[in-house]
Amino acid sequence: MDHITPQPTVPAVLYTPDGTPYYAHQAPPAPAPLVLYQPPTQAPLGVQHPGPALAYLPAPHTPAPLPAPVAVAARDPWPARLLAGGIGVGAGGLGLGFLLQTLAAATTGLGLLVGALGVLYLLKNSGGGGRGGQGAVNVSVNVTNRNR
Repeated sequence: MDHITPQPTVPAVLYTPDGTPYYAHQAPPAPAPLVLYQPPTQAPLGVQHPGPALAYLPAPHTPAPLPAPVAVAARDPWPARLLAGGIGVGAGGLGLGFLLQTLAAATTGLGLLVGALGVLYLLKNSGGGGRGGQGAVNVSVNVTNRNR
Protein backbone atom coordinates (compact mmCIF):
# COMPACT_ATOMS: atom_id res chain seq x y z
CA MET A 1 0.00 0.00 0.00
CA ASP A 2 1.37 3.35 -1.00
CA HIS A 3 -0.76 5.45 1.29
CA ILE A 4 -1.52 5.13 4.97
CA THR A 5 -5.04 5.77 6.17
CA PRO A 6 -5.27 7.46 9.56
CA GLN A 7 -6.56 5.13 12.24
CA PRO A 8 -9.41 6.34 14.43
CA THR A 9 -8.47 7.15 17.98
CA VAL A 10 -9.43 4.56 20.53
CA PRO A 11 -11.68 5.95 23.24
CA ALA A 12 -10.44 5.74 26.81
CA VAL A 13 -11.80 2.85 28.85
CA LEU A 14 -12.92 3.41 32.44
CA TYR A 15 -13.54 0.48 34.76
CA THR A 16 -15.94 0.35 37.70
CA PRO A 17 -14.88 -1.34 40.96
CA ASP A 18 -16.59 -4.57 39.87
CA GLY A 19 -14.65 -4.59 36.55
CA THR A 20 -17.38 -3.41 34.14
CA PRO A 21 -15.81 -1.35 31.34
CA TYR A 22 -17.22 2.04 30.40
CA TYR A 23 -15.99 3.76 27.28
CA ALA A 24 -15.42 7.49 27.54
CA HIS A 25 -16.50 9.09 24.27
CA GLN A 26 -15.24 12.43 23.15
CA ALA A 27 -17.74 15.14 22.36
CA PRO A 28 -18.46 15.43 18.64
CA PRO A 29 -17.03 18.49 16.91
CA ALA A 30 -19.28 21.54 16.97
CA PRO A 31 -21.22 22.03 13.73
CA ALA A 32 -20.70 25.10 11.62
CA PRO A 33 -23.00 28.00 12.46
CA LEU A 34 -26.20 28.27 10.47
CA VAL A 35 -26.35 30.87 7.69
CA LEU A 36 -29.56 32.41 6.45
CA TYR A 37 -30.49 31.72 2.83
CA GLN A 38 -29.83 34.72 0.59
CA PRO A 39 -31.71 34.53 -2.71
CA PRO A 40 -29.81 35.83 -5.71
CA THR A 41 -30.52 39.41 -6.68
CA GLN A 42 -32.71 39.87 -9.74
CA ALA A 43 -33.43 42.81 -11.97
CA PRO A 44 -36.72 44.49 -11.14
CA LEU A 45 -39.64 43.41 -13.30
CA GLY A 46 -40.74 45.68 -16.10
CA VAL A 47 -37.31 47.07 -16.88
CA GLN A 48 -36.51 47.02 -20.59
CA HIS A 49 -33.03 45.91 -21.65
CA PRO A 50 -31.73 47.20 -24.92
CA GLY A 51 -30.50 44.69 -27.49
CA PRO A 52 -31.81 41.99 -29.80
CA ALA A 53 -34.57 39.59 -28.77
CA LEU A 54 -32.06 36.73 -28.51
CA ALA A 55 -30.44 38.47 -25.58
CA TYR A 56 -33.39 37.36 -23.43
CA LEU A 57 -32.84 33.64 -24.15
CA PRO A 58 -30.83 31.81 -21.54
CA ALA A 59 -27.35 30.77 -22.52
CA PRO A 60 -27.03 27.06 -23.36
CA HIS A 61 -25.71 25.02 -20.49
CA THR A 62 -22.23 23.73 -21.10
CA PRO A 63 -21.00 21.36 -18.42
CA ALA A 64 -17.64 22.06 -16.91
CA PRO A 65 -14.91 19.81 -18.29
CA LEU A 66 -13.96 16.92 -16.08
CA PRO A 67 -10.58 17.18 -14.46
CA ALA A 68 -7.90 14.99 -15.99
CA PRO A 69 -7.23 11.87 -13.95
CA VAL A 70 -4.15 12.12 -11.85
CA ALA A 71 -1.63 9.42 -12.53
CA VAL A 72 -0.97 7.53 -9.34
CA ALA A 73 2.18 5.52 -9.04
CA ALA A 74 0.98 2.10 -7.97
CA ARG A 75 2.74 -1.18 -7.66
CA ASP A 76 2.04 -3.98 -10.08
CA PRO A 77 -0.34 -6.40 -8.35
CA TRP A 78 1.52 -9.46 -9.56
CA PRO A 79 0.24 -11.76 -6.79
CA ALA A 80 -3.32 -10.96 -7.79
CA ARG A 81 -2.53 -11.62 -11.44
CA LEU A 82 -0.89 -14.94 -10.57
CA LEU A 83 -3.87 -15.94 -8.45
CA ALA A 84 -6.31 -14.97 -11.20
CA GLY A 85 -4.26 -16.90 -13.75
CA GLY A 86 -4.19 -19.95 -11.49
CA ILE A 87 -7.93 -19.80 -11.00
CA GLY A 88 -8.40 -19.45 -14.75
CA VAL A 89 -6.13 -22.41 -15.51
CA GLY A 90 -7.87 -24.49 -12.86
CA ALA A 91 -11.30 -23.65 -14.25
CA GLY A 92 -10.09 -24.45 -17.75
CA GLY A 93 -8.71 -27.77 -16.54
CA LEU A 94 -11.98 -28.56 -14.81
CA GLY A 95 -13.89 -27.79 -17.99
CA LEU A 96 -11.49 -29.93 -20.02
CA GLY A 97 -11.95 -32.75 -17.51
CA PHE A 98 -15.72 -32.59 -17.88
CA LEU A 99 -15.36 -32.58 -21.67
CA LEU A 100 -13.11 -35.65 -21.64
CA GLN A 101 -15.39 -37.45 -19.20
CA THR A 102 -18.38 -36.78 -21.47
CA LEU A 103 -16.44 -38.00 -24.51
CA ALA A 104 -15.40 -41.18 -22.67
CA ALA A 105 -18.98 -41.90 -21.63
CA ALA A 106 -20.24 -41.33 -25.16
CA THR A 107 -17.62 -43.55 -26.79
CA THR A 108 -18.17 -46.25 -24.17
CA GLY A 109 -21.89 -46.23 -24.90
CA LEU A 110 -21.26 -46.39 -28.64
CA GLY A 111 -18.78 -49.23 -28.19
CA LEU A 112 -21.24 -51.27 -26.15
CA LEU A 113 -23.97 -50.68 -28.74
CA VAL A 114 -21.72 -51.79 -31.61
CA GLY A 115 -20.64 -54.85 -29.63
CA ALA A 116 -24.23 -55.86 -28.86
CA LEU A 117 -25.23 -55.43 -32.51
CA GLY A 118 -22.22 -57.51 -33.58
CA VAL A 119 -23.19 -60.36 -31.25
CA LEU A 120 -26.75 -60.26 -32.59
CA TYR A 121 -25.44 -60.39 -36.17
CA LEU A 122 -23.26 -63.38 -35.40
CA LEU A 123 -26.10 -65.23 -33.67
CA LYS A 124 -28.43 -64.55 -36.56
CA ASN A 125 -26.03 -65.64 -39.27
CA SER A 126 -24.50 -68.64 -37.61
CA GLY A 127 -26.32 -71.97 -37.85
CA GLY A 128 -24.59 -73.32 -34.79
CA GLY A 129 -21.89 -76.00 -34.65
CA GLY A 130 -19.31 -73.89 -36.39
CA ARG A 131 -20.84 -74.13 -39.86
CA GLY A 132 -21.48 -70.44 -40.11
CA GLY A 133 -24.02 -69.45 -42.72
CA GLN A 134 -24.92 -72.87 -44.14
CA GLY A 135 -28.44 -73.13 -42.84
CA ALA A 136 -30.42 -76.40 -43.12
CA VAL A 137 -28.90 -79.45 -44.80
CA ASN A 138 -31.00 -82.05 -46.54
CA VAL A 139 -29.84 -85.55 -45.66
CA SER A 140 -31.34 -88.70 -47.06
CA VAL A 141 -30.37 -91.98 -45.47
CA ASN A 142 -31.23 -95.36 -46.99
CA VAL A 143 -30.69 -98.21 -44.61
CA THR A 144 -30.93 -101.73 -45.94
CA ASN A 145 -30.42 -104.83 -43.89
CA ARG A 146 -28.46 -107.32 -46.04
CA ASN A 147 -28.12 -109.95 -43.42
CA ARG A 148 -31.62 -111.23 -43.43
